[in-house]
This record gives sequence, structure tokens and C-alpha cells, in this order.
Amino acid sequence: MTILLVDDREENLISLEEMLADNNRVFLKARSGNEALKLTLKTDDIGLILLDVQMPGMDGFEVAQLLKSNNRTKEISIIFVTALNKDERYALKGFDSGAVDFLQKPLDINITRAKVKVFEQLYFYQQDLRATIDQKNTINKQLERFTYTVAHDVKSPLSGIASTLEIMEEDQRVMQYPDLARFMHLMVDASQHLTAMIESILDYSRKTNTELPNEDVDVHELVLQIAHLLFPPPDVTIRIEDHLPVIRTRKFKLQQVFQNLISNAIKYLDKPSGTITIGCKEDEPGFYRFYVKDDGPGIDEADQLRIFKLFETTGKQSSTEESSTGIGLNIIKILVEEQGGKISVESAPGKGSCFWFQWAK
Repeated sequence: MTILLVDDREENLISLEEMLADNNRVFLKARSGNEALKLTLKTDDIGLILLDVQMPGMDGFEVAQLLKSNNRTKEISIIFVTALNKDERYALKGFDSGAVDFLQKPLDINITRAKVKVFEQLYFYQQDLRATIDQKNTINKQLERFTYTVAHDVKSPLSGIASTLEIMEEDQRVMQYPDLARFMHLMVDASQHLTAMIESILDYSRKTNTELPNEDVDVHELVLQIAHLLFPPPDVTIRIEDHLPVIRTRKFKLQQVFQNLISNAIKYLDKPSGTITIGCKEDEPGFYRFYVKDDGPGIDEADQLRIFKLFETTGKQSSTEESSTGIGLNIIKILVEEQGGKISVESAPGKGSCFWFQWAK
């Protein structure tokens, strides 16, 4: 970490540097407020400033106020070093100027080192957090590009299939057989719905979050459509408890969450028959708490946090030949957290799972 020491007396700067010297630290020194401002603006990695309050010309309060008013420097931690009495009014002025702490002259070596150590740890925590956010943003962009590419490549053949099915549905030979006509109608509905979904995915991939419109979404009707078009096998019953609300949100995102959770419940059913239950409860102010509950194989406690991480799977075999990529639940977690909500799972091996997620009203 780079630490900027600001004091108008050279001997104080030398003393501070010797007191705080460490292999992980680099020191810059300034003997005036103007010099401190120039050094801070041209140095990108300053993590802490020890700033003398009483300096000729521009004092420490003025320097701190200018630094906090600049977007490039406003996040830097500032400790005021002062020989003045630290009464309440003086302290308030310092905190209003942007200080995070005070050191009283003459400096106590142990207290000074301890306080700087705390801010050094905070600086590295912030660096780690920024790196994690950058990594997450990179992964999100990669997934968005992947989604766009797949959706674009699927669109043309899917449109061809939908057009062919529509022609077949109107064929007199098909109409002669009621069961065949009914199944053909279901296939046409599914292909049209998939085509619309592909268009939505392409539209979503082209736009930022701020460009995607909010709309009134009947969640009950949305879940019914998803349940119908996932074509659950005859031994799977999907039921909705009570009536799900109408909320104003981005429909495509909420659809992704429900579709993934219901699809997983169907895919991992390990019994001759099963029931999937969808419901909603009032949660903390501003949120609904939806759930998707199944009576499938359940999830080991050790896996319950891990499954929401990218590319993590439980290793359980699905009831179909599909394999898990470990992407779906991570995407759901991101979508839920974008709303300011949380997602969790309650489960026990052999007793099924209940996935809960919050969604903003």
C-alpha cells in the first residue's frame, strides 16, 4: 500500500516514515497542502493519507475537503495528525472534512502503528472486493455473449421447425386423427413459445439493465405457461398454492428463475411419481418470497451453498439424459441479487428440496 505523509516539517515526515516502515508499504511525502493534492491526483494507488492539520497556507481541513470532492480521490482514507485538543467541535469539523480518524501529537508509536495497520487491512479487503466484482462482471459479460451466440444460431432452424409444424397442423390428413391433431397443436404452441423466448433472449442480450422495460406480470399465469411448455411427464404433478401476485418487473428475468427451478425439479425426480409445488408468501417490506418445492432426492447440507457457485454441481444423476453444467443456479442467484433479494434452499437427502427466492414488488 502507498501511504502519503503530509506535514510542513521535514523531521516529522522522517519520524513518521521510520515509525511505519514495512516491506508492504511505499511512502510518499508532501510538505504542503498544494503538494499533497498534486501527488494524490497523479498517483493511482494511494490507500491512506496521514495529514497534518496545522500547516501554513492550506490547512489539513481544506486539503481533505478538496480530496473528498474529487471522484478520483474521495475514497482514500484520511487520518488527521494534530497537536490541537480533540474537543467535540474540533472533531466534528474534522469528520465533516472527510477524516476517518485522528492521531494526537506527540504520537504514541503503538497506537499509530495499530491504527495504520487497521486501515491497511481495510485497503486490501477493498482491493480484493473490487477484484471479485471485476471478475464477476467479466463472467457475466462472457455469459451474455455466449447466450446471444447460442440464441442467434438456434433462431433460424427453430423458425423453420415452427413453420413446418404449422403447415402440418393444417394438413387434412392430420385432422382426421384427433389425438394426432392435439399433439400437433401442442408442438406448434411449444415451438411458437420457444421462438418468442429466443427473440426475448436476443433482445435481452442487446440491451443493458436500464434499457429493459418493466411491465405488469401476472406471475400465476407466467408459472402456468412455464409448467405447460416444459412438458412434464405424466407422473409429475405441478400445482400452485393459492394465487400468485401481479408485479411490475422485467418479465424475462423472472421467467428465467421459475423456468430453471421447475425444470430442475422435473429433471432430478428420482421416484415413480412426484409433486412440484409453487407458492408465494409476503416477505420483508418491498419483497415477495416465492418458493419451488419438490419431493425429489434432496441435497446434502455440504452441497447447499456450493450449488449456487458457477460451474458447481452436486454430482447427482438426472432422471433424463441431460447433464448439469453448473451454470443455471448461479445465473438465478445473480438475477435474484440484482433485485436486492436473496435465494436459499431447504433440503435433506431423500426428503426433497424447497428453493426460496425474494423478488422486488
